[in-house]
Amino acid sequence: MPAASHPEAIVGTVTGSPLALTERRPVVPAERLVAEMVPPPRFAGVSFGSYLPDTTQPSQAGAVTVLEEFAAGLNAVQAPKRGWFRKAAPPAGPAGVYLDGGYGVGKTHLLASLWHAAPGPKAFGTFVELTNLVGALGFQQAVRTLSGHKLLCIDEFELDDPGDTVLVSTLLSRLVEAGVKLAATSNTLPEKLGEGRFAATDFLREIQGLSAHFRPLRIDGQDYRHRGLPAAPPPYSDDQVTQRAAGTPGAALDDFGDLLAHLSVVHPSRYGALLDDVHAVFLRGVRPVDDQSTALRLVVLADRMYDRELPVTASGIPFDQVFSEEMLKGGYRKKYLRAISRLVALARDSAR
Repeated sequence: MPAASHPEAIVGTVTGSPLALTERRPVVPAERLVAEMVPPPRFAGVSFGSYLPDTTQPSQAGAVTVLEEFAAGLNAVQAPKRGWFRKAAPPAGPAGVYLDGGYGVGKTHLLASLWHAAPGPKAFGTFVELTNLVGALGFQQAVRTLSGHKLLCIDEFELDDPGDTVLVSTLLSRLVEAGVKLAATSNTLPEKLGEGRFAATDFLREIQGLSAHFRPLRIDGQDYRHRGLPAAPPPYSDDQVTQRAAGTPGAALDDFGDLLAHLSVVHPSRYGALLDDVHAVFLRGVRPVDDQSTALRLVVLADRMYDRELPVTASGIPFDQVFSEEMLKGGYRKKYLRAISRLVALARDSAR
């Protein structure tokens, strides 16, 4: 891409050598992994009051009412029981609520609002973050760590990996037994848009014994996928990326191929720590990713960069060409589309 197509890319002030993510090998204690299970910055200040239901979709206002009642149950003070050996009664109501709907109807906003309204200890994370936590801590330690929580919120519950689904289902069963309340969201699978929602039946079947504990909430509204993915901004040249990185405080500059290789030796639960004190990401030589394992690691990194709202400046191919058509038709289609959407959004942030 010639430099003239991005005249704003040249930055005159040099702040020093940018850091390289490939030189970082963060060690993250278990306490930090759990402490960081909170809503991402873009949902740090949301509430039920800041959610604006579509007046043409009654299910949206209905979901708010149900979740407010769910939060009230969590906050209810349990009266002490007489007798030495009596256990306090658990909060009334279902063990969990499940929000089903397409992209862009506000499920994450509502899930984060529930988290903010609930008493602690509590945890919030995506399905992928939860599986990464179990991988980092081990199953038994993850159970012990989360069993003391009052609420666990799981955003973007995914059914594309049977192994992970069974793992998390078993974990949730153990947590329900310990009295932990649950809330989860998921999206309609693209292949099922014409067949009706991927919702309670599929989700509840996969989580087996938990089905009786969940109350499914359908949230209707316009599915953002029907609008198509936004076009990616044109990439910069290698020289432009290097110059911009040198003139940006808190910049991380890496060659794309080297970064992908480095991700294979860093546990995905540490990708957030990999970005500590980074304010902008610069990548040289973005190329197609044709290996599934590498692609899935890139998805996790994209999620962590998006959570932190880090602008990404890159050379090579546009981000909407990173995953092949074959990969976009496969079982991980939803993850790849989400990663493209987020990487393109971060690239647009950089262009602005």
